[in-house]
Amino acid sequence: MFIGDARRLRLPVQSARTWVTIAVTAVVLFLIGLQVVAIALGFQGPLHSLISDYVATPKSATVGWVALGVAIVGLSNRNRILVLSLAAALDVVFALERVLRGGVLTVGNGPMIVLTGLAVVALRKFSGVERINALRGVACGALLVLATKAGDAWLSITAVVRPAVLDEYALMADHALGQPSWLMGQVVDAGGPLLTGVLHWVYIELPVAAMIVALYQLRNVRTGVWPRHFLIRTFLVLGLVGPAIYVLFPIVGPGFAFGSEGDGFQLGNYWPHALPPALTPEAFAFDGSTPRNCMPSMHTAWALAVFIHSRGGPRWLRWGGTFWLVCTVAATLGFGYHYGVDLVAGAVLCMTIESALREPVSGRGRSSVQLVASGAAFLVVLLVCCRYFAEEMARYPMVFGPLTVGALVVFGIAFYATFFARRAGADAAVVQAPAGTASTSRLVR
Repeated sequence: MFIGDARRLRLPVQSARTWVTIAVTAVVLFLIGLQVVAIALGFQGPLHSLISDYVATPKSATVGWVALGVAIVGLSNRNRILVLSLAAALDVVFALERVLRGGVLTVGNGPMIVLTGLAVVALRKFSGVERINALRGVACGALLVLATKAGDAWLSITAVVRPAVLDEYALMADHALGQPSWLMGQVVDAGGPLLTGVLHWVYIELPVAAMIVALYQLRNVRTGVWPRHFLIRTFLVLGLVGPAIYVLFPIVGPGFAFGSEGDGFQLGNYWPHALPPALTPEAFAFDGSTPRNCMPSMHTAWALAVFIHSRGGPRWLRWGGTFWLVCTVAATLGFGYHYGVDLVAGAVLCMTIESALREPVSGRGRSSVQLVASGAAFLVVLLVCCRYFAEEMARYPMVFGPLTVGALVVFGIAFYATFFARRAGADAAVVQAPAGTASTSRLVR
């Protein structure tokens, strides 16, 4: 009997190790494949970029620190201080060495080295719950770094495999939405350097906002209990699914296709002060380096994910999530990076992925499946309309505009009703019900 019990106890552990091995192997092979493609196409691949983060100039000064910040959630306070101090010291040493030999002043080497060392220490020195928490934290941090590297490589691939872009179709479709990129571009231009600086910082530092929300969600994992769903999962799945659409609907953005950022490939310097003349949309060739990464707007999708996950936090976190979403939307449009239809697609993609990952409140399981199906259908219909009915969308803006915005609003309401409405009502009832009453005890359970 004891042998059978032992076997039953060991099976889940062995199964988990098998799945971890398969996942690690798949990630390594995927990165190697991207590196081979990068070498063949002549751009920096993910492994080359990863090596630079360790011993040369990091590609990002933020991503490594965000990853390390997430990785230490499962450590004791003492170990957190040791890890952060060591990473900071290493960063100072690398930065000084780089400046002394005439390089750029940046950081990022320290957290990458310490993140790797933390994984080794957790495997060799830790045990039990401490070891599991440390390894799960390291895995989350490492996946954020690797996803960033893979995403950078994919952006370069989109520019090579899709030489022609469909910006004219997106421009025509945006007539139905009132050309929000042109409108916001003029607002940002009139706002001066202060508004531009704030929006640019918010746009660039989206990983920082994600880290703050993720740290709040994972603040109690040292007990060994991890939340069933948290922001990092959404970020990673969005990064896996969203960029696949780039090659289906390649767009470079209004600031590039119709503005001065096009380096000679633009159709004219119109954005943001003048709309291009009416035209029959067609694909046109662009350069071989600008990513075709507008449809959908992944910045909008990620910022909306930050907003959604911040709803479960205190007031300062909820206000921060709102601020980041509003500023990100303003930046994506105001800097000429996206069309309005890109933002609609990004919002729909985010809520669809969230619907697939979240557990609905009690009694609403069927709605979750319906939301995923509805979101996928919405996204497909939007892409088809932008590609094949763009002229009709421009010709009948009072029909297609309200339809597009209305469908997004209805989808958002359904999302809220499925995952938040009943829980919010239950929380309110818990607060209002007298302590010790039967209704309160049922809600707490």
